[in-house]
Amino acid sequence: MTVQQFMDMVIRKNPNEPEFIQAVQEVVESLDAFIDDNPKYVGVLERMVEPERTIIFRVPWINDKGEFCINRGYRIEMNSAIGPYKGGLRFHPSVNLSILKFLAFEQVLKNSLTTLPMGGAKGGSDFDPKGKSDLEIMKFCQSFMNELQRHIGASTDVPAGDIGVGGREIGFLFGQYKRIRNEFTGVLTGKSLEWGGSLIRPEATGYGCTYFAQEMLTTRHSDLKGKTVVISGSGNVAQYACEKVTQLGGKVVTLSDSNGYVYDKDGIDSEKLAFVLKLKNETRGRIKEYAVKYNCEYVEDKTPWHVKCDIAMPCATQNELNRDDAMALVANGCFCVSEGANMPSTPGAVEYFLERKILYAPGKASNAGGVATSGLEMTQNSIRLHWTREEVDTELKKIMKSIHENCVKHGTKEDGYVDYVLGANIGGFVKVAEAMLAQGLV
Repeated sequence: MTVQQFMDMVIRKNPNEPEFIQAVQEVVESLDAFIDDNPKYVGVLERMVEPERTIIFRVPWINDKGEFCINRGYRIEMNSAIGPYKGGLRFHPSVNLSILKFLAFEQVLKNSLTTLPMGGAKGGSDFDPKGKSDLEIMKFCQSFMNELQRHIGASTDVPAGDIGVGGREIGFLFGQYKRIRNEFTGVLTGKSLEWGGSLIRPEATGYGCTYFAQEMLTTRHSDLKGKTVVISGSGNVAQYACEKVTQLGGKVVTLSDSNGYVYDKDGIDSEKLAFVLKLKNETRGRIKEYAVKYNCEYVEDKTPWHVKCDIAMPCATQNELNRDDAMALVANGCFCVSEGANMPSTPGAVEYFLERKILYAPGKASNAGGVATSGLEMTQNSIRLHWTREEVDTELKKIMKSIHENCVKHGTKEDGYVDYVLGANIGGFVKVAEAMLAQGLV
């Protein structure tokens, strides 16, 4: 079956799901020649793009005005060949079947790359936590868990947080699970430290993205010291990518949200970042307030990809960086892109980065630190132990280094250029495919 024939089949089976089709196409094109050379894998990919289970349910809840509200809940259990389903929950108005299937499919390969025994899943709801009171969010989370609890478990499916689902939401979800099931197990990750969470978990995706960038830079005998870094987003991933870049000697000059971005030419140091953490995690304000406080430039309704930099880290959302943005980055001296979000670069942008042979890491490799540390949290929960910050950080570094080595192994071209897209896709695919073949028609 040709790539086009395969994609025609995927499109026919998954109409009106552009994000899922985009994610599948990128992987299929990468694996085409590899599968031709390894015919035992023919047919495996067709099974991998079909979720093992798709769960859709209604979520009724009552707001503070006493009004009855309905949202839609989802859980896409994509693949469990190498371990229990693992992947986040996203609460955002944009959530739909296409977005969650793309995220679940990416999660399968990402989790495989970590080398930890975790399958791939994703879930969430079109519920918007912005502007909601704590009581409204608690009511929604409890109703959401009333149905989700039937489908998850410490050895079955272990959700985590994602966009719109932080420590507050995980707490409400876990409390309802415990109330219904009468058990205290590691069924969710991203928990608070006081009741089973792991140190470094909030920082893990941003730290891992930075560690991966550092590993890529070593292939060109360089590091982060003295480098100017442009970061999009201002949530969890962006915050801790900023923190780690600064600790390793780089200078972060931008952060953004859905309204625009700030450009601070002097750099977002630890003191300024502390303001961002309070702004975004406590007062839930807009990034524009940073520009007012520190008297720097604010650009409304734009992304930061036209700012001069050495390194770019897209840490906001899918398809936030297009081909024109990629061309602007490279023209302004950017030679390294490490994705902190899931599929933040459009196919045209990825194509341009690879054409110009810059260091480019797809999210399934460079943002795997979050789920890797979730896996470490699962381990701690299973053995009823709590590791130190240093122990978890050391394991995270090892995992990101291992992912990088796997990408280099499978992605190095004849001219020496490392195609991290190719490397990540082949490296993630092989482990899952071998497990599926060994287990029969699962």
